[in-house]
Amino acid sequence: MNRKKRILTGDRPTGCLHLGHYVGSLENRVKLQEEYDTFILIADVQALTDHFEHPEILLNNIREVVRDYLSVGLNPDKCTIFVQSMIPEIAELAIYYLNLVTVARLQRNPTVKDEMKQKGFEANLPAGFLVYPVHQAADITAFQADLVPVGKDQLPMIEQTNEIVRRFNGLYQNVLTEPAGLVGTVSRLPGTDGQGKMSKSIGNAIYLSDDAKTVEKKVMGMYTDPTRLRATDPGHVEGNPVFTYHDAFNPNKAEVAEFKMRYQQGKVGDVEVKRSLIGALNTFLEPIRARRAPFADDDKKIDEILIAGTARARKVAQETLAEVRTAMKIQYPFSL
Repeated sequence: MNRKKRILTGDRPTGCLHLGHYVGSLENRVKLQEEYDTFILIADVQALTDHFEHPEILLNNIREVVRDYLSVGLNPDKCTIFVQSMIPEIAELAIYYLNLVTVARLQRNPTVKDEMKQKGFEANLPAGFLVYPVHQAADITAFQADLVPVGKDQLPMIEQTNEIVRRFNGLYQNVLTEPAGLVGTVSRLPGTDGQGKMSKSIGNAIYLSDDAKTVEKKVMGMYTDPTRLRATDPGHVEGNPVFTYHDAFNPNKAEVAEFKMRYQQGKVGDVEVKRSLIGALNTFLEPIRARRAPFADDDKKIDEILIAGTARARKVAQETLAEVRTAMKIQYPFSL
């Protein structure tokens, strides 16, 4: 029987979601929930790879992530929002997949290498962190996802998943689906400090839940062009986070083009450009804040969404695991 094509995507509950998450993945999820059977995973097990000393923070973070989902327009009647650790079938799949990938291959994964460097993992690298791409492969394949909306930096995870899928299907039976990655409108949104991408762990992010005053403060403190000492000096647009944000969030493209021209000619100061960006960002965030407000203090409603979504997700994962065990010839006659 033909089924509706599926999406699997998600986030680690390490804090509130930010503008980088929106352009990298959330925007696509909202659009595609109408067309695809969408599964959205809150990856609490993966969050423990670098928060294992403080697991107590996860409950609040999980709820805040769901509020972010609802605020951007994800509809629990159209998509399945669930908690990773409450689907034990995912963990079982990951155990099987660990036999299909080498340590050397995991160490070559560019996303893992970048995050290891960012987090300062060297000799004390937790094994759980190194193998989390295998767990991501289990997340994706448990729901036989056809499409995975991701940021560009996560594409190596899709590649790793497909390697595992091909290895499994070749060894056993062709039961797993190879997913495609879908990159958002902006491949990478820089942090407000100009250092790499916007990141919760670095603290250089503008959050979807930030109020207008917080946005103003963060934008006014943004990195711009360090070579430009005065407003009359010609400035650089390329690599300037303020203009990257303008391109992503300011719908007035004529204004943005004019700012770029004047900036390069030394005819506009950073303050004027930033003030315009503050207005654009707060205009963008206002409907998100409005949708979030009804759920701000309603933990019960958030929990109901998670209970219903996780129950549905587990049924699908159980079906996949049964197929996998049958293909591996370990679906024993005395299975419970």
